[in-house]
Amino acid sequence: MTSKSGTAAEASHLLKPFVPWIVLSAVTGICSGIATVALLRTINEVLNQEGGMAGGLLLTFISLCLLALFGRMASDVSTNFVGQRLVAQVRKSLAQKILSAPIDALERYRTHRLMPVLSQDVDMISDAAFVLSSTLIAVAVALGCLVYLAWLSLPLFGLLMLALVLGATIQILAQTRAEVGFWKAREHEDQLHKAYRSISEGAKELRMHRERRTRMFGEQIEHIVDKIRSVNGRAINTYVIATAFGSALFFLLIALILGWAAFRSTEPVVLSGFVLVMLFLKGPIDQIAGTLPNVGRAKVAFQRIADLSARFATPEPHLHLERPGSGATVTRDIGMRGVRYAFDAPDGGEPFVLGPIDLELRRGEMVFVVGDNGSGKTTLIKLLLGLYAPQQGDVLIDGVVVTPEARDDYRQLFTTVFADFYLFEDLVANEKGEEGMHALPQAALPYLQRLEIAHKVSIKDGSFSTVDLSTGQRKRLALVHAYLEGRPVLVFDEWAADQDPTFRHLFYTELLPELRAKGHLLVVISHDDRYFHLADRVITMKAGRIAEDRARAPTSLAA
Repeated sequence: MTSKSGTAAEASHLLKPFVPWIVLSAVTGICSGIATVALLRTINEVLNQEGGMAGGLLLTFISLCLLALFGRMASDVSTNFVGQRLVAQVRKSLAQKILSAPIDALERYRTHRLMPVLSQDVDMISDAAFVLSSTLIAVAVALGCLVYLAWLSLPLFGLLMLALVLGATIQILAQTRAEVGFWKAREHEDQLHKAYRSISEGAKELRMHRERRTRMFGEQIEHIVDKIRSVNGRAINTYVIATAFGSALFFLLIALILGWAAFRSTEPVVLSGFVLVMLFLKGPIDQIAGTLPNVGRAKVAFQRIADLSARFATPEPHLHLERPGSGATVTRDIGMRGVRYAFDAPDGGEPFVLGPIDLELRRGEMVFVVGDNGSGKTTLIKLLLGLYAPQQGDVLIDGVVVTPEARDDYRQLFTTVFADFYLFEDLVANEKGEEGMHALPQAALPYLQRLEIAHKVSIKDGSFSTVDLSTGQRKRLALVHAYLEGRPVLVFDEWAADQDPTFRHLFYTELLPELRAKGHLLVVISHDDRYFHLADRVITMKAGRIAEDRARAPTSLAA
């Protein structure tokens, strides 16, 4: 959890560009509040003098009304400006940090924790920002009213403040207690988001298993939802009770004022002023109290956002978010020298260690990486791709060490289709500009036809017309991406696992050899031992080490 100082620093960083607008909102809001208090004073004078409101007093009253109106409008517009841009900046900043975060840091931060921060917490800050102006004006009015009361009668004001401090203490205690409830509810929201993912992604399995389906709803979703309802209900009720107490307190204070006047001589202008201001003051105080639940939730949301920002505060160095790929090509080989990488075990057990790895892959090779589950194949590939930075050793390109400064350019050599791949709808081909965009449909059509998905998918405005397909068909679309990108190294992680026998055979016996013949280096993670003989080399992983690196002479399947 982020410390309070870290949260304050994050808040200061976010608000710094908007300081002029915040100052404008504060000044105009305070002016509006002062004008409102001056109106109360004018009304009180009119009630206690003969002749009513005429002449200069009427002009003063109209001027104060206009000042209160335009001050509130300027404060609201300024706050809206800050609120809209603050939320936009938070969203952009979080997206940039996620895009720049090291892959292993992202993998440790689960999606069910990430998405609520990006959606619910940001929206909560947005809601709180838009009530900031009215709350600020309410605070200014309340303070102005108190100053006016102190000017009317200092002894009576002291008695009043004693009672108000008692009420404020109760409000603060209630707010603190309710914030604890909001934190608990926010933690339960993460669990609920995880359960929602389970029923969405595991819908087929749940449909086939009644007992699991019943337990999922009753013991997880229903249980978590009831917890959120209960915790939020208690927290909000705490605020409501405190607000109700505050409302009753105002009438008790008026009774106290009237009782004071009964035992001590009090000028009519003082008595009417105190009663008038107390009746008016109830509105601003109720408004302030009404925003406390939102402020409490926004505080929790901001701390969650600050926590996410702190986790991804150290971006991967030399990662380019705006500069396009370098378009470099492999002239000879890529490889590893003494590479080692270790994962900490989540339960505190022995860490998984990959390496040391020494490996050399040459252009025009088709290399299969094989091994049991958990042997380190995927970790090896992520190190080779530059997604993980080696903890020891070096990744090499043409015998030259890939430095942190060059790692992002190095990655542009690769096109990948992971086992847990994500399929983007838009296409990015070698051609640049408008001409390349117009050429995409013609360039992609032969691949779509050969992969037998042209009847379902076409290219429109540089994007696939649909990606709502089976897993196997989506992998074929990912292969179309790989063809069009035309990068020198292609990495496939169990691409054929979701294909029918016909496409599996086509992939190993035709598509891969054709890509190799064009000069691509192919790295294929596979369990299809029937096709191992087609590879130039078969690298066998075992317990994080290369157990065997065996070359095989390519032969046709018929042979």
